[in-house]
Amino acid sequence: MSKPESTYDVIVVGAGPAGYVAAIRAAQLGLKTACVDHWTNINGDPSLGGTYINAGCVSSMALLESAKIYDLMRHGLADHGISVENIKLDLPKMIGRKNEKIARLSRQILNVFAEKKINYYHGQGKLLNADQVSVTPADGAKPIKLNAPNIILATGSTSIDLPCAPIDNEFIVDTTYALNMTSIPKRLGIIGSGVIGLELAGIWNRLGSEVILLEAQESFLPIVDHQIAAEAYKIYSVQGLDLRLGARVTSAKKTNNKVVVDYQNPEGSHTLRLDKLIVATGRKPNSENIAAPEAELLLDENGYIHVDENCCTTVPGVYAIGDLTLLGPMLAHKGLEEGVFVAEHIANRHNPINYNIMPSVIYTDPEIAWVGQTEQALQAIGQKYRTGTFTLKSNGRAESIDKTEGLVKIITHAETDLILGIHIIGANASELIAEAVLAMEFSASGEDLARTIHAHPTISEVLHEAALAIENRSLHLP
Repeated sequence: MSKPESTYDVIVVGAGPAGYVAAIRAAQLGLKTACVDHWTNINGDPSLGGTYINAGCVSSMALLESAKIYDLMRHGLADHGISVENIKLDLPKMIGRKNEKIARLSRQILNVFAEKKINYYHGQGKLLNADQVSVTPADGAKPIKLNAPNIILATGSTSIDLPCAPIDNEFIVDTTYALNMTSIPKRLGIIGSGVIGLELAGIWNRLGSEVILLEAQESFLPIVDHQIAAEAYKIYSVQGLDLRLGARVTSAKKTNNKVVVDYQNPEGSHTLRLDKLIVATGRKPNSENIAAPEAELLLDENGYIHVDENCCTTVPGVYAIGDLTLLGPMLAHKGLEEGVFVAEHIANRHNPINYNIMPSVIYTDPEIAWVGQTEQALQAIGQKYRTGTFTLKSNGRAESIDKTEGLVKIITHAETDLILGIHIIGANASELIAEAVLAMEFSASGEDLARTIHAHPTISEVLHEAALAIENRSLHLP
């Protein structure tokens, strides 16, 4: 914990992507900055980066990469003329590698803090009034008070609990525990087939678990373009995921070292016996006890903090960013951009965020990524549009590396050809979406993308070919 000082220009509460970036940008702008964060790792040490690094995207991607390598060695090397025998899985070591990545990235943030002279306090921050935050140190020391005319709340979000499936982190586990299991469940259940549920399912399926996903909604990935969602359902089912839609869990309890789950669907009532059950039913703002009552910080009934278009709360000089607000989706990069925006706003710079072209990614294998409008959303408002699609199985690079699952879909305005949305499922979708976002940022048309020269052979050519397909002139479709 940094040496206590009392007065700053900016205090940031929370050190996830929104918080640590806000602190760094504020310091870059010459503002004396402090950052308060309470995250403690499995060794009892402070760990910056919030859920994103410690128990979210980074952790999930690290384990998925290991799981993909293990799965490839078991099932995919023969076609390459490679034979490997006696493959062994050391799951604790795999988890250890993931934790090493977390520690390295956390140290990197701490090093930047040190370089920018940002004071870091390891403890629980709480807004007391418009210009004061109390810090309860994680080591049990006496609380201290920090003062600043500008306070940024960035405490992120936490998993939603289900009364019907109480977490014990032994048999019924939360998503954080699910990234730290050191034995492979033979039969694994997951409540929720959204982003988090699918990412966890992909990891444990590749490591050898039989994975059953119980999704209360009748449709699969309703936030995703329907054509992409349908393709994803088909691919993930072929991979071995047992996706059960319209399955509403009514109870889950430990019985004889198993988890007995009761659920209902349109066909009636059903019972499952599982070795482990993961609850992955979404997230809620981590706003409980974020402010003293006398601070008069206004929250809605779901715990979201009320803010205006500049992320200003109802308390003068106090801002809220990231998962704490309803401005945009719960995404790490959304919070990151808001952190930069608010720091610059405090420094009297104004560079607004375009929430309409905020990319989204699901880190499964293959990945799903999209930006802009879905086809169903355009149909709902009666907007006339055109589409172009191209499959990865028709792409030379994808064929050469055995990554032919998936497709790209581009949606343009029927009259102006302005790109309205780009949707991808396939290898490197999380990287390909950057070109889509850039094109939309510059108000590109489908023709602009069709005229852009792409290196050949590359997977990025699927975007080029999908743009050509809008005019029925793809070059590599049979």
